[in-house]
Amino acid sequence: MAVHRKVPRHTVIVRAGDSTESLYVLVNGSAKVLNSDAEGREVILTLLGPGEFFGEMGLIDGSPRSADVVANEICELLVIAKAEFKQGLADNFDLCLNIMKSLVRRLREADRKIESLALMDVYGRVAKLLLEFSVLEGGVRVIRRKLTKQDIAKMIGASREMVSRVMKDLEGSGYIRAADGRIILNVD
Repeated sequence: MAVHRKVPRHTVIVRAGDSTESLYVLVNGSAKVLNSDAEGREVILTLLGPGEFFGEMGLIDGSPRSADVVANEICELLVIAKAEFKQGLADNFDLCLNIMKSLVRRLREADRKIESLALMDVYGRVAKLLLEFSVLEGGVRVIRRKLTKQDIAKMIGASREMVSRVMKDLEGSGYIRAADGRIILNVD
């Protein structure tokens, strides 16, 4: 039902505007979903990790791809063609339900991002993003994913310079610290 595919770092896996012929499941690696304008400015819509998938929207509504998906690192993918995807939906109610849950989760995330952009300053948006990407590990909130300041800026609609300033302020105030390639949040 699925074809195994490996792609190198920085490879564009799908392009906005292309016809949608497949669903992709990320087995290993990470990728970013992004849109850009004519001047080359980018906004990162989300970061994907192992177990996450993309391409289902166009398979469901027949529209072209809505965003680019680019490999952040070497990615191992499962590629499921449109016919097999539709047959899987027809044969498996649980699959349908899981796809719907994923779409609802993404819609809720989009609602939160819109609210954040409209109602929070850059400090609040950076702090919120750091909290969203953190996981509880031994009683401490830790960000395991590699997040560059440029990627953070593209996710929250700010300049890299402003994000650098905010991160420096958060570190100087003791709210975050970098250790072993991770960001540790000091939230109580």
